[in-house]
Amino acid sequence: MSKLIIKSGKGDIALRKSKQWVGLKTTASRDLEQPDYIETQLLQNLGGFQIVSLNKGDSTNEEKLDEVRERDEVEVGTHVYYPEGSNRPMVPTGDIYIVFQDGVGPEEQQMVLDEFHLLLVEDRKPGSIIARVTPQSANPLKVAQALQAISLVKSAEPDFDTPLDEYAFSAPLDDLLPHQWHLKNDGLVKDVNYKLKKGADSKVVDAWNRLGNAGSTNVVIAVIDNGFDLTHPDLKNKIHKPYDLWNQSTAVQQGDVRYTHGTPCASVALAAANGAGIVGAAPNAKFMPLSGTSFSVRTTDEMFDYCIKNGADIISCSWGSTDQAYQLGSLKAEAIARAAREGRGGKGCVILFAAGNDDLDYVNFYAAHPDVIAVGASTSQDTYAGYSNRGREISVCAPSNGDWPITAARAWWDEGLSGETGNYKYWRDGRSRGQYYKHFGGTSSSTPLVAGICALILSANPDLKAKEVKEILEQTADKIGNPTEYVDGHSQRYGYGRVNADRAVAEAIRRRDAKNPPVVTEVPATVSTGKGLYEFSVKKQDPIGWGVQIGAFYDYGNVLVQAEKMQRLFGEKIIVNINELGGKTVYKMVVGAFADKAKADQLAQRMKAGGVNGFARQLKDL
Repeated sequence: MSKLIIKSGKGDIALRKSKQWVGLKTTASRDLEQPDYIETQLLQNLGGFQIVSLNKGDSTNEEKLDEVRERDEVEVGTHVYYPEGSNRPMVPTGDIYIVFQDGVGPEEQQMVLDEFHLLLVEDRKPGSIIARVTPQSANPLKVAQALQAISLVKSAEPDFDTPLDEYAFSAPLDDLLPHQWHLKNDGLVKDVNYKLKKGADSKVVDAWNRLGNAGSTNVVIAVIDNGFDLTHPDLKNKIHKPYDLWNQSTAVQQGDVRYTHGTPCASVALAAANGAGIVGAAPNAKFMPLSGTSFSVRTTDEMFDYCIKNGADIISCSWGSTDQAYQLGSLKAEAIARAAREGRGGKGCVILFAAGNDDLDYVNFYAAHPDVIAVGASTSQDTYAGYSNRGREISVCAPSNGDWPITAARAWWDEGLSGETGNYKYWRDGRSRGQYYKHFGGTSSSTPLVAGICALILSANPDLKAKEVKEILEQTADKIGNPTEYVDGHSQRYGYGRVNADRAVAEAIRRRDAKNPPVVTEVPATVSTGKGLYEFSVKKQDPIGWGVQIGAFYDYGNVLVQAEKMQRLFGEKIIVNINELGGKTVYKMVVGAFADKAKADQLAQRMKAGGVNGFARQLKDL
């Protein structure tokens, strides 16, 4: 993404141009069939634009947008931007708020408008106007930049729209998220028109929506592997207590072309939601890279003890051995058991190992440990991945390659597949999705995916013990494949089924609520669905003071679920603003009512620590 710096009332804002999304205003009815030049619609109306991706073919996004702008029905086409550090899209509306220097009269103001082919929309207080770009104008951001350099102009701010205030939770909008079928499978890889089985996924996006966030920032995932690119844009801002076991240092070695495996593994679990590239199953989790796998008892002790002492909640390992000469001895087994017993302050580290990719009837010896979650692989067609090892120790399987591969991060020194040239070194179909990424798979990919889901489970219920997390994963998995191969609920190939993050998070929430029932008000068990019989106490709220807005809901059932949850967790009053948006009733929810913003900010911080995102807002602005 190219960057653009613009000025605003809050100072300079660095914007990154999306390589995927654009905004279109058209004369065509939106009830008609979607035109063939539109690939996917993200938002129906943002600043008057449809936010879409284009069927680019071999063209760049810039070239295709220029081509689409020439169509008769397209009135305006614009790029979509992301503020640095944000994953929420912004689109310039075309309006520019201009404040002239003192003494600049109407004639001089008009000269400036004429110079940039701008239309006067509104003459506000003396010296302040709203102007709008015309077909003869440049991009409104570039016009605003140019205006800011003119001596007659005190400030020029382009107007933007963003969906920030209209959603309880805005799922990450990273460019490659539509390619991440393992998180949500819509039945098609759109850029190559490859058919998948709709719903053959891990239900991670549904779990985010249930949580109302993409997981807690308090959860730490340790990935033990080799070849971590700690400069990768999806990993670099998440690193927590790294360690290199081979050189006994916090300076993790990078750049050795023999080792690249750790980078894609880590990204599947926790790649950041930063508006670009991919996103991991738990994008808010902290990343503890432990570099240096080893069969040595001493190093095995060291790696798991490091995780215990440095606060790892989850340990993801996509390596091991199926060589009969290198089975897991009692000393290494005890190192794993110790982490499962003593980690997380006695609740136990959640430990995952890949079953292995050898098409064997027994699993990786590390994965066979009774305290481990052994992960197999399923495909984008919800079938067994033929390479995945089988056995009674398999806990669950998770989506990986075998039909269509996973998109994951790529280390900067990764040379790709030997014997291949060009994009085929990194991409199964030879179509590049960016220099930072590649196709990936195996149980090496399914395992960190489940590790990320475990982070979502602990975000919902941090008090769970490690063995309870394993139990929840197995109880809530979806039975796929032939029902006859499940004996007492377990399959040698699929374990207890394909992991279902949404059902797992729902069960974690149910267990948390069962242990911590509301003290003041009796709430029926059906509150987790928003259905049932409830007692209400409704008072008119004056629009005075501050609260913490957690979002807005179209579904009244979600209002009940969230209201009960917020009141129980934080003990503050719940305020709901009922309004209309686009012909639908919208319920905006605010927690607390305070005379000053400082107290609302304090509550927002307390809520964030509890895994709930919100922001201070004046009640009069609801």
